[in-house]
Amino acid sequence: MSDLDPFSQQNEEQNPGLSRRQLLLGAGAAAAMTYAGNALSAMPGHDHSKHTAQLPGLLDAVNGCVDKGQCCIVHCLVSFREGDLELADCANKVHEMQAICTAFSYLLAANSNYVKAYAGVCEQVCRDCEKECRKHEEHIECKNCAEACANVVDQIKLSLK
Repeated sequence: MSDLDPFSQQNEEQNPGLSRRQLLLGAGAAAAMTYAGNALSAMPGHDHSKHTAQLPGLLDAVNGCVDKGQCCIVHCLVSFREGDLELADCANKVHEMQAICTAFSYLLAANSNYVKAYAGVCEQVCRDCEKECRKHEEHIECKNCAEACANVVDQIKLSLK
């Protein structure tokens, strides 16, 4: 084709990125694959029950806890920069909680067989985090984190026990 269109060859030499034609061909291929995937998933016998979390209330509580924990950690870091280390234990517990809840969130979203086994660890870590954050309830971030942890503990009891 470069023999028939010298401008294309010159343009490719000046701009080695994707050509408009390559971009359009790629977009068309992506659209075709999407359509084929949707058609296959709509076939009779395709089980959609595994595509959504089976415990959405618990998943929401865990994700909310991770979010509130992030705000609490940021507050602790600001205190540290100001020379106040009073929130060091709080930051430590929140950091642990975030690691455990982030992993638990993934297991819940994936409907993992390990949800029940891991729930006990998550429940204990959230109890510990709540206890430490309650010591600093005058800080709204610590209070919100403590309440979010308590909500996770309640949701675990409601959903899994």
